[in-house]
Amino acid sequence: MAKEQEENGNGSSKLLIELPLGEAAEGFELEKAICSHGLFMLAPNHWDPISRSFSRPFRLTSPPLTVTVGISQPPTSSSSTLYLRVYGASSLSPLHRHSLLNQVSRMLRLSESEENKVREFRSIVEALHGEEEATECLRSFSGRVFRSPTLFEDMVKCILLCNCQFSRTLSMAKALCELQFEIQHQISSSKAAEDDFIPKTPAGKESKRKLRVSKVSIRLESKLTESKVDNSVSDLQLSQEPHDFVGMGSFPSPEELAKLDESFLAKRCNLGYRASRILKLAQGVVQGNIQLTQLEEDCKETSLSSYDKLSQRLRQIDGFGPFTCANVLMCMGFYHVIPADSETIRHLKQVHSKSCTVQTVGRDVELIYAKYAPFQFLAY
Repeated sequence: MAKEQEENGNGSSKLLIELPLGEAAEGFELEKAICSHGLFMLAPNHWDPISRSFSRPFRLTSPPLTVTVGISQPPTSSSSTLYLRVYGASSLSPLHRHSLLNQVSRMLRLSESEENKVREFRSIVEALHGEEEATECLRSFSGRVFRSPTLFEDMVKCILLCNCQFSRTLSMAKALCELQFEIQHQISSSKAAEDDFIPKTPAGKESKRKLRVSKVSIRLESKLTESKVDNSVSDLQLSQEPHDFVGMGSFPSPEELAKLDESFLAKRCNLGYRASRILKLAQGVVQGNIQLTQLEEDCKETSLSSYDKLSQRLRQIDGFGPFTCANVLMCMGFYHVIPADSETIRHLKQVHSKSCTVQTVGRDVELIYAKYAPFQFLAY
């Protein structure tokens, strides 16, 4: 059971909640759980590699309340607890506390079913590669894939991944959170529509980053951390204060997006054709045509038959093609399908010396990773 206590410092109050990891405690490392998929880089998420802490605004329900929360792990190898610091609050109602813990558990995949998948994946890797090589393979990736606190946020961000370089995806996600801040603070649409409010895709060189963070980047990040952190200062001391989300709100809700004008949304956040798809998704949720809670409930059984049924339902949503559906279903806990695009082609050529095309990449990736079934994406 999670424990909580009030902390005070620098003139501001914060609530400390201790979240026991339970069955997930063995081998759990916050850094690996966060930095496991490119979604962790999208606003309003913020990972601090120095303190190895994560922070973002969380939208709690019953009644609606937005709080900034910092998440850290005590710097001991045997730690079985996460620290959640709720800034600007001295207490939370039982409903708000329940909402926060559910969202954090979803984001970090702390459920019993997700833990069973992690252990089964590790067993497959050990059986295929031997314990020593498997340990090396799992050193930078523990089998947990980061996702958003809510399914709606995952679905919108999967739309943002389509047909663009990753720097554009980052820019659009940031713009949506800035827009939420403007809506929350009732900034006029005329001011929000000014050119200097509209994010631009960086000109010139854009690096399309692989969604899963590479082992090399994590190792480099670790080296930077080792060189910058004074060993006399603990990680928890460094993570006492939250990241400053200046001019940025939380991720917008379906209700906030559903009532926006499509052309304004497209221009304000540089979404292009994605504005229409995001708007229809939000409206479908608000109108009750898209039942997010039911989708989450139906994905608890991650069988091939339930995958097919959920995929068919998702494809009925405007703009949800094979790539977007595969990414959303991965976020929902299905790992046997690898979402394939041009980045997958590059990866197969670079890592496996396999030349393929848009027409053959799906088949090729299936053949290469079939031995890890039903966790092909985790091995990818």
